[in-house]
Amino acid sequence: MTIYIDIVLIENLIMNYIILLATGIILKEKIKQLRLFLASLLGAIYSILSYLSILKLYGNLILKIILSILIVYIAFNPQTIKKMWKDILIFYLTSFVFGGVAFALIYVVKPQEILMKNGLFLGTYPLKTVLLGAIIAFAIIIMAFAIVKSKITKKDMFCEIEIEINKKIVKTIAMIDTGNMLKEPISNTPVIVVEHTLLYESIPKEILNHLDELLGGDFSNIPEEIREEYTSKLKLIPFSSLGKQNGMLIGVKAQSVKIKNEEKEEVKENIIIGIYNKSLTKRGEYRALIGMDVFWDGAKKHPIS
Repeated sequence: MTIYIDIVLIENLIMNYIILLATGIILKEKIKQLRLFLASLLGAIYSILSYLSILKLYGNLILKIILSILIVYIAFNPQTIKKMWKDILIFYLTSFVFGGVAFALIYVVKPQEILMKNGLFLGTYPLKTVLLGAIIAFAIIIMAFAIVKSKITKKDMFCEIEIEINKKIVKTIAMIDTGNMLKEPISNTPVIVVEHTLLYESIPKEILNHLDELLGGDFSNIPEEIREEYTSKLKLIPFSSLGKQNGMLIGVKAQSVKIKNEEKEEVKENIIIGIYNKSLTKRGEYRALIGMDVFWDGAKKHPIS
C-alpha cells in the first residue's frame, strides 16, 4: 500500500485545525486564524515524524503532554496556569470526541487498505471522509455543550449578595460567571464586579461620577478630603471582558460580602468590589458578576448556620 506523506500531513492539519476551532468556540476564545494554523501544523508535523519513526518517543506520555501544552499555548496563548489547564482539558475532551467519530467512520466506510503505525491510522480512504468526520464531530460537541449549558437552572446561575462598604449595606442579585477569574493583581484578591449606580450610598458620588477620569489619573474633580481618604483605597483591576479588551476597572475593598443561595449562606471578608460604570444587562436581571474564585478558599469565609 502506497502512503503519501503530503496527504497524511493535510489530513492531520485539517483535523487538528477543526479540533482547535471547536475548542476555541467552547472556551469562547478570540479566535486567531494564524495561531490555530500554526498549532495545527505543529501537531501534523509531529504525526509525520512519528510515522517516519524519526521521533522514537512517539508513545511517550510525557512527550505527548508537552506537545499538547505547546499546541494549546500557540493556539490560545493562555495567560495563567489555571487557564492553561482549563484549555488543555477542553482540548482533550474535544479530541476524544473527534477520535470516537473517526473510529466510527472507519467502521462504516470499511476501507480495503488500512493500517496503524506508531499511533496513526493510515489508509486509502479519501480526504472527504476526514472532512465528514470532522464536521460530524464538530456538530456533536457543540450541540453537547449547548445542551449541558441549557440544563443549568436559574438557581445555579444567580445568587443574592449583600456588600458592606463604609458600614453601608448594598443588596443585589449577582450572576455566577464561571468564566470570571478576575483578581486584583497585586494582592491576588478575588473581585466581584458591581454596577456603580448601586454604590452611591456607600462610596462618594464624586468618585462614582468620575471613574473614567480617575482611570486616566485625573483627580481634579475630587474634593481634597475625599482624595486623601480614597487615594490609598482605590485599586486598579485589569480585565478583558464586559465587551472590552485590555480594559481597567477601579475597585475598593469591601468590609464583607454575604452570599446567599438556596443551599447556604457565607460571609467573605477578603473581596474587592470592581466598579462598572455601565449596566450589565438591559433588563436588570442582575447587577453584579461573581466569579467561581469567590466560592473557593481564596477569600476568607464564615459559614452561617
